[in-house]
Amino acid sequence: MLTEFTARLHAVTPVTALWVHGSLALGDYRHGRSDLDLIAVLPTAPDRRLRTELALLHQQLIAERAPAEKLHCTYLSQDTLADPAVDHFTFAQGEPMDRPVTAVTRRELLDGGLWLAGAEAVALLPPVSDQELHAHLRTDLHTYWYPVTDRPGPWQRDIWVDFGPITTTRATVALRESRLITKREAIARLPSLDAPSELVADIVARRYGTPLPLTDEQRDQRAEQARLFTRSAIERALE
Repeated sequence: MLTEFTARLHAVTPVTALWVHGSLALGDYRHGRSDLDLIAVLPTAPDRRLRTELALLHQQLIAERAPAEKLHCTYLSQDTLADPAVDHFTFAQGEPMDRPVTAVTRRELLDGGLWLAGAEAVALLPPVSDQELHAHLRTDLHTYWYPVTDRPGPWQRDIWVDFGPITTTRATVALRESRLITKREAIARLPSLDAPSELVADIVARRYGTPLPLTDEQRDQRAEQARLFTRSAIERALE
């Protein structure tokens, strides 16, 4: 699928570089469960016509291969490579959007991203210092994740139960040790951060096994465990 996507992308637009980050690059990819996270560097930012063509490329691939819905790609222009605050055209979760390429993603690409085409990440991206990485993580925890822990609603969904504890744990390790860890390592560290054992077992089953069905009462309990653990972990990470 990656080979097919690479060929089709080159047929639509010149490509300076194409990289993979996330689970596949870090060695924790789970087929059918993990996303494929790509970064494409283009000579210039895509205009309206090219944005439409890129969205159509993704939609056609999804129509032909259902797993392609998990293939996400952000399109950077060469003149904005150094600015982590710029929003870039992205196709993810089955739809077009605009979002930045954060310090975490940039560090991931520099430390261990996979090369698919063109120049390698170290040849184009400026270094990401520990200070820059820490500043981004602290801001993200404070302004995005912590406010979500005030709202019980989102934690009824599996995606929040997974991402809240895992993301907070990965951020905690990065702030303490200045290195990025995989989701697998983050899950393994959850007990040492006092995550409830039932919550850890639920997350492990969903990523690596088969989760058991939950009653409404169990789902409510799990939601509260995930919300309160994430809130507490963020408070400790930001101390």
